[in-house]
Amino acid sequence: MAVAAGDKSARTTGFNFLSAAGVFWFAVMLVGQWAFFYYIAAFYGVSTLSGNLEIWNRLAAIGRTPFVAGDSFGNAAYASHALAAGVVALGGILQLIPWIREHAPRFHRWNGRLFVLTVVTLSLSGFYLVWVRGTSPSITEGLSTSLNGVFILTFAAFALRNAIARKIDAHRRWAMRLYLVSNAQWFLRIGFFAYFTISAAAGLEANFSDPFFSFWTWGCYLAPLAVLQVYFLAQDRAGPLIRAIAGAGLVALTLAMGAGIFAFGMFSQAIITGAPIGLP
Repeated sequence: MAVAAGDKSARTTGFNFLSAAGVFWFAVMLVGQWAFFYYIAAFYGVSTLSGNLEIWNRLAAIGRTPFVAGDSFGNAAYASHALAAGVVALGGILQLIPWIREHAPRFHRWNGRLFVLTVVTLSLSGFYLVWVRGTSPSITEGLSTSLNGVFILTFAAFALRNAIARKIDAHRRWAMRLYLVSNAQWFLRIGFFAYFTISAAAGLEANFSDPFFSFWTWGCYLAPLAVLQVYFLAQDRAGPLIRAIAGAGLVALTLAMGAGIFAFGMFSQAIITGAPIGLP
């Protein structure tokens, strides 16, 4: 009996640590997402309302010139795409809060519908921006963005189908996958800045020719999906040791994500104010 009780205690401890790691990830993600919303509102929102779209090309320092003189339709499509990303950043993470699902189910449903409509529209407009307007700096990045769009449409369909069928656990998991792939462009930025920050802390000189950047073009959504799947497997089937290892890994990745959030926050503030732009 004592052994059985000890095994149960170990399982509970492992599960609790894994759950705590998930809460830690969520808290850091919330801060990062809402900081991203502030950036979108302050930079794209204000410039769109004022008609001062030329300031978008402050991003030329990192190889992007979203504003194209004379291309009214393309500029409007880009503005809509950027502002819709703000809706995703502000409201998407609220879908992951159990308290809201439990105590405000109507808000959860309508916010979820708005989220799905927004990310589907974003994925479709993304196809236009990549293959018609040519906003991607390379074919590889264009292909990665398009695959990301396919994932968004697919996961949205699975999440919606399971919600209609009242398969709540399956719906929740597909919705989490949808949430991650819908934030691929955010993960792309955070990953780049985390890499520069961690490299600098380790005394290494990072540059855009490093293999990491080619990997992260695809990894910005494939890696979060893989981490989520490991988390699910650890929850469902793993013993206490594996759960503890998975939890520790998630904590480490969350700390790296936090470093990227901080560095990107400093960078985005420079973009907003027009200050000199520099990488970590």
